[in-house]
Amino acid sequence: MVRMPPESGTSVGKPERVSGAPQFFTWEEIGLRTGKGEFKEERWLVIRRKIYDISQFHLRHPGGTRVISHYAGQDATDAFTAFHKDEDLVKKYLSSLLIGELAPDQPSCEPTKNATLVNDFHELRTTVKRMGLLQPSFLFFGFMFLHAFLLDTASWLTIWYFGASWVPFLVGVALFTIAQIQYGFLQHDLGHLSVFQKTKWNRPFHFIVMGICKGGPPSQWNHMHNQHHAKPNCFRKDPDLNMHPFLFSLGKALSVELGKKKKKYMPYQHQHIYFALLAPLTFVIFVQGVVLRFAFQRKKWLEFAFIILYNVRVCLMYVPLMGFKSFMAYYWLARFLESSWFLWISQMNHIPMNINYDQNLDWVSAQLAATCNVDQSLFNDWYTGHLNFQIEHHLFPTMPRHNYWKVAPLVKSLCAKHGIEYQCKPLLTAFADILHSLKSSGEHWQDAYLHA
Repeated sequence: MVRMPPESGTSVGKPERVSGAPQFFTWEEIGLRTGKGEFKEERWLVIRRKIYDISQFHLRHPGGTRVISHYAGQDATDAFTAFHKDEDLVKKYLSSLLIGELAPDQPSCEPTKNATLVNDFHELRTTVKRMGLLQPSFLFFGFMFLHAFLLDTASWLTIWYFGASWVPFLVGVALFTIAQIQYGFLQHDLGHLSVFQKTKWNRPFHFIVMGICKGGPPSQWNHMHNQHHAKPNCFRKDPDLNMHPFLFSLGKALSVELGKKKKKYMPYQHQHIYFALLAPLTFVIFVQGVVLRFAFQRKKWLEFAFIILYNVRVCLMYVPLMGFKSFMAYYWLARFLESSWFLWISQMNHIPMNINYDQNLDWVSAQLAATCNVDQSLFNDWYTGHLNFQIEHHLFPTMPRHNYWKVAPLVKSLCAKHGIEYQCKPLLTAFADILHSLKSSGEHWQDAYLHA
């Protein structure tokens, strides 16, 4: 059963399902089905010229309701390919959602998008698969886990052998912090399905590393992070922008809008000064509160149990050696340092870039507008968990990080061919650009607030 297209010249209502010839739609008709306005009950999207009705399915989408809803009324072909490593696995869902296809006179991608760039990227992705760059190295990821585990163990051994005086205390905190951040990079790899070739193996190991080693719910990470990759730096679609506008004013366009509305939650003209302290403090509190709230509200009882198990584990490891008060100082100092580390390396690729509402750009343009790279070196690769290759990571989110450097020259060539800027900068410059961007955004807000 398929839906027949509305007759030409008539208002676009909800078509009735009838059997017969294939049903055709235009981009204009699809663009109305966003879950808002006149057709607020309908959400459609396009994948390889096929049209799917996700009006009900988005509520039970395994990747979360929001990430798929963000593409309602749009072409989701490249996002679908990027997120689904095993497309055969999801065909059983797609077949029941199919309602038609693009009319023969309609282009394969929306008219506002660069069709040549889209086609060239599809060719690049075919080349990437042919080169085996989506194949993981078990030796690499085994080493990454082992070195994080040894650092974690060394933290405990330092306190056990030397005691909890200031020097071993600080050395232990440093080792614990590094272990936690490296576990974090590994769970990031597992969450992106890039450690094992089979999805069914990535999921349980992500559950273990995120739960036992990090003390967080993997489903909450997937829920938040997939949205970020689907629509990076898009306000109200990228949850990484949730601190706008309550703590920070981000991007010129949003800052001017905030100023014109006379909104002043914080002294944004000074946000480049308070970022280094307030951002990690807020992140520590936010993460600890949100992970528990998410697991409890969504009834993720097994994940909730693993969070409790993690906290019991670290308490049993350290409290007998240093006492509860010293352990609290040890733990929260490490969490603050870890949050600072994570925020600087994650935001150096995004805050200095374009931040705005969703412009419905093609996949390549959207990712390049929102991301930049940091120079490659052994230290930079390790220190950032290979997120210095943020461009390649966003274009190919399931690619194992040890292959980013191999695909980077191909991405650079694609950008050069189409006149797209491929930004790459030194690490310290990237850090400084966070503050420069915050200062600039704060000035735009202040000017609009005072003079609009």
